[in-house]
Amino acid sequence: MSEFEVALDWTPNTNHAGIYLARAEGYYEAAGLDVTIRSPADDGYDTTPAKRVATGEATVAIAPSESAVSYNTHPDYPSLRAVAAVCQRDTSAIVALGDGDVERPADLDGRSYASYGARFEDDIVRQLVRNDGGDGDVEIATPPKLGIWNTLLEGEADATWVFMPWEGLLAERDGVSLTPFYLDDYDVPYGYTPTMLARPASIDAEADRLTAFLSATGRGYREAAADPEAAAEVLYRDAEGPNLDDRAFLAESARRLADAFLTDSGEWGRMRRRRWAAFVDWLADEGILTSLEGDHIPAAELDVDALFTTELLDGR
Repeated sequence: MSEFEVALDWTPNTNHAGIYLARAEGYYEAAGLDVTIRSPADDGYDTTPAKRVATGEATVAIAPSESAVSYNTHPDYPSLRAVAAVCQRDTSAIVALGDGDVERPADLDGRSYASYGARFEDDIVRQLVRNDGGDGDVEIATPPKLGIWNTLLEGEADATWVFMPWEGLLAERDGVSLTPFYLDDYDVPYGYTPTMLARPASIDAEADRLTAFLSATGRGYREAAADPEAAAEVLYRDAEGPNLDDRAFLAESARRLADAFLTDSGEWGRMRRRRWAAFVDWLADEGILTSLEGDHIPAAELDVDALFTTELLDGR
């Protein structure tokens, strides 16, 4: 068996259902892979999943598409490339508590946003506010990543970024009203999220292993889309983390995500160049795409085709 580590972007949740299902059903084992699933809670999120892959600690990371952009413009780490999209549509949103006076993104001027500390994140949020007519004058707080949700609930921040089928549903379950701001509604052409990232060197040298992993994973996600309750049951049984002991919550979360996993033709993992290019162009046009020193990077200087590949989904 070939050892293969997947670094999750968050504690296990329904975004990861296809991975857990593929492992539980023996699809990885049949492909000759001994898959370890690494939660960021293992080290208190001291190391991001993308960095685990960049340093060779993990084979694949779950991360948003801007992580690929970041590592393709980083002087100190190898580039990373998306090899699959976990979801076809963005289920995330910037949210504020519904009982407050933040009713639209522009209301976040002078308010606090609880940030995960990602390289482009804060400027994306500021631009969201500007697109709604605000100044983008948002105060950035950086609490411990795994405590960000509680930071919002306890009123220590006015907004944060969440996945609606997870934290959004948690809020519903617990009687907490949220006001969500979806990026598409405010002319932010956000990329794929989450994606699966790998090092280009691994894509070249370990194409067979990665292809086998993606094939087994795609089977898991197709089954999660077809039978979300079964996928939720696997998480309940096999995964460890917050809120995984609530069967009803997991089943509803899995149902809400089921139609996000696949394309209209029933394929998992597919990515389109125009969506990547639109996101890169927007980042550059708004002055968000910069070097670590703050120098503007024109869109033409970033090779969009280096950010992602679908070759492994095609079996190369």
